[in-house]
Amino acid sequence: MTAAALALLAPPLRLPAAQGGCPFTPPPAYTEAARSGAVTRSVLPDGTPCWLVTGHREVRSVLSDTRFSADARTPGFPFLSPGQRQLATSRPSFIRLDDPEHSRLRRLVSGDFVLRRVDELRPGIQQIVDDTLDAMVSAGGPADLVRDFALPVPSLVICMMLGVPYEDHGVFQSLSRTLLDNTASAAEVAGAHRALMNYLAVLAERKAQAPGDDILSRLATRDDLTPAEVASLGFMLLVTGHESTANMTAISTLALLRNPTLMGRLRNDPSLMPAAVEELLRHLTIIHLGLGRAAREDVEVGGVTISAGDGVICMLSTANRDEEVFGPTADTLDVDRPDARRHMSFGFGAHHCLGHALARVELEIVLTTLLRRLPNLRLATDESALAYNTSAIVYGVRALPVTW
Repeated sequence: MTAAALALLAPPLRLPAAQGGCPFTPPPAYTEAARSGAVTRSVLPDGTPCWLVTGHREVRSVLSDTRFSADARTPGFPFLSPGQRQLATSRPSFIRLDDPEHSRLRRLVSGDFVLRRVDELRPGIQQIVDDTLDAMVSAGGPADLVRDFALPVPSLVICMMLGVPYEDHGVFQSLSRTLLDNTASAAEVAGAHRALMNYLAVLAERKAQAPGDDILSRLATRDDLTPAEVASLGFMLLVTGHESTANMTAISTLALLRNPTLMGRLRNDPSLMPAAVEELLRHLTIIHLGLGRAAREDVEVGGVTISAGDGVICMLSTANRDEEVFGPTADTLDVDRPDARRHMSFGFGAHHCLGHALARVELEIVLTTLLRRLPNLRLATDESALAYNTSAIVYGVRALPVTW
């Protein structure tokens, strides 16, 4: 009997699975599912059946196949909580739409995030990193690296690009935390979504009257976009533009602090940092709850027929640990890994993360600067006392007390 057939005979896996003892590895239930077969029968918290796709090849297949819809309003689309259903289906941003609407809206902002444009931002990003680090060091240690460094840097960068006043960061960061909390109720998510959309709509209206040199101004002065579309585009860029990089910065720093030898190598040879960033992205996989899709028609994936109307969750974390792709050491952090860039931490296919180049550049600059300027950086608490964002869509460490 094939592995796929055996997987179908097993009891369905309840989602989301509990985190195991190591905060850097996928939940044991997902790892076990991946060993049994690349496609696993599962059940959502509300009792709805769905499929969990864990293999690298199979995740790529689903995410690049137009027979699977990214539109959260498609029948069968899987949700892990009522709050996330509310967020994904109420005036969805383009990442929750299919073509042609997805492509039409994505093209409006894609030019701002190509590598050439991001490279032009390097001096400004470096200045933001240096200034933020200056402020943290001046205040004295110990400091919370999340609050004092990892969160302000990407927030300042995306505010600079969008034209959002950074003095409002307390508002949008608080609302973002609610929006990305998998335990938040539908009412809480709806309230946070409405508040942030209203904020951006008012800001876009001001930009239309007095435009500046920023993304929101350019969008607000177009005559082919509705105010709601401008706010929706700004919403997606603002929320995703700071939360993911902030969490990735903090948990990457923690992973390096656990490996002083690797920290020394990267400090002494900064040319290794681009490869290290790719390996950290692969190894840590902060989009830890997976990416949802819904089948529009019957599709065979990994020897299993997924029927039209079935929900699918693509588990990026297990795909990034697939030994068929990354070899027998897939569970280890290895910055010399030649194929690390094959990771899918930014997704795959038409919905591949728009901001991947910006995230890579920010992480390279942040980690290089941190290691160079604070060579004695170390934890200021016992590692066992750290708490993780297990209930959030974006995984990370809640606080990271450090000293130097």
